[in-house]
Amino acid sequence: MPFMHIHTLTIVAVVFLLAGAVKGMIGLGLPTIAMGLLTLAMPPSAAASLLLVPSFITNVWQLWLGPSFGPLLRRLWPLLAGLTIGTLTGGLPALAAGSTWTHAALGVVLILYGLWGLAAARLPAPGRHEKWLSAVVGYLTGVVTAATGVFVVPAVPYLQALRLSKDDLIQALGLSFTASTIVLGLQLRVTGALETVDLGVSALALVPALAGMAGGQYARRVMSEKAFKRCFFAGLIALGAYMAASGWL
Repeated sequence: MPFMHIHTLTIVAVVFLLAGAVKGMIGLGLPTIAMGLLTLAMPPSAAASLLLVPSFITNVWQLWLGPSFGPLLRRLWPLLAGLTIGTLTGGLPALAAGSTWTHAALGVVLILYGLWGLAAARLPAPGRHEKWLSAVVGYLTGVVTAATGVFVVPAVPYLQALRLSKDDLIQALGLSFTASTIVLGLQLRVTGALETVDLGVSALALVPALAGMAGGQYARRVMSEKAFKRCFFAGLIALGAYMAASGWL
């Protein structure tokens, strides 16, 4: 096996170990941190393809652990429909294009997500406008997903604005992330980006991701989650700033 291939596998393992630890600690962040770090070593489309299996399995696990799958599906179907349409038909340059714009856009998304996390801000509840707002938020999330491989903005802040119970919020995030992973995989397949990636490596990446999740869940019991979140979001801002600058300069 060539040295470069071993080097790449090592990077993938370390990144997914770290990303899994973040998800185990705060319940989200695996695709965000994995995309942010992997794109420093490979094209965004390749990074997104490697993300498919670990993201899908961990999110399905998160989805099925919750108690309210049916009610959440009935409530959030407009968001899921918008997400599907936005991912498949969004007007921004797709990951498969491999442009410097994509790299910079991912950096901007990481910065915005980090700032939102540090501010601990909450959007107002949508109330009677929820159905159509869900569709709009889903569409915008899909557009961002297709362009950057990150499916947290603006879906995560919006889902938090719905004032769901803790268990329902975790399950709603799992539902949204699972749908995003499936549709992103379809979009990458349609654009031909999956043909350049060994999905077997993506499957292998599940091992360090699960190990990281277990470690993160343990860490959550012995350290301050609030302090960890501050470090996590500050790190995302720094990483995003570097990526945005390198993409535009």
